[in-house]
Amino acid sequence: MHIPDMMLTGAVCPATAAIATIGLAGTAYAAYKTKIKPAASYFAGVTALIFAAQMANFPIQLDTSGHLLGATLAVALLGSAFGIMAMSLVVLSQCFLFADGGISVLGANLLNMALIASLPAVLVREFYTSASFKKTVYFAAAFVSVIVAATACAVELAMAGTASLQNVLPVMLYVHALIGLAEAGLTVALFVVLTQAVTRVAPHRAWMVPLGFAAVVALVVSPFAVATPDGLEWVAATFGCTCAHGACAMHMATPAFAAPFAEYTALTGFVGMIALFAVAYGAGRVLVRS
Repeated sequence: MHIPDMMLTGAVCPATAAIATIGLAGTAYAAYKTKIKPAASYFAGVTALIFAAQMANFPIQLDTSGHLLGATLAVALLGSAFGIMAMSLVVLSQCFLFADGGISVLGANLLNMALIASLPAVLVREFYTSASFKKTVYFAAAFVSVIVAATACAVELAMAGTASLQNVLPVMLYVHALIGLAEAGLTVALFVVLTQAVTRVAPHRAWMVPLGFAAVVALVVSPFAVATPDGLEWVAATFGCTCAHGACAMHMATPAFAAPFAEYTALTGFVGMIALFAVAYGAGRVLVRS
């Protein structure tokens, strides 16, 4: 659901950038002030895992693919504020290392994938205190996270004049409902496996569990990722979206700046994952200080 450069134009770009900046500043403050904090290394490990998981596109229908968004998983494993911060670092690294998501629409991508997509899980984390049906509730939150992020994206496309809301919203919801079901299943499966695995290692080595999973996904699973368009790309191709500069730039279009890596491969993805782990660890060290 990474929006590329030129798919959004006009006032919607600075508006979403301002909202995302305010939201992330507030989230960083909340993470700094919260009493229950994950270790910086564990925060970095989960962030690296979300990044790696987004490399592994899986087929949804004959000509469409999807990948784990990870917002619900991040919040479930790290807490509300740290989960949103992890998602923000993932989106930023994808933009600046791989030009995955345009720099001119970075605010919209942060708003959709880090802030809005995390809201269902935040509500569960903060207000659903019962241990009963926890996995079921997170399943629902993961599904809704994809739906609300897709809805926000459709509204932004309509505001920018890229496509009419009455046309693009139903199609966005259709394809992302299918992705959302896969998202929900993967979220619960990873949540159960990771939480159980973490309990079997010493606390100071907990970070090795998500980082190990991330390495396996980046090096072993991602080479088998399908190459068909993701949900947003499929919608854009279906509608032949137009914008101020002509045909809409797709995910594969020439980016607005030269990123260090031209595309995701097992090697570049692994290098990007390690770089993100280091950045997230540094950010975690700052955020976990009382």
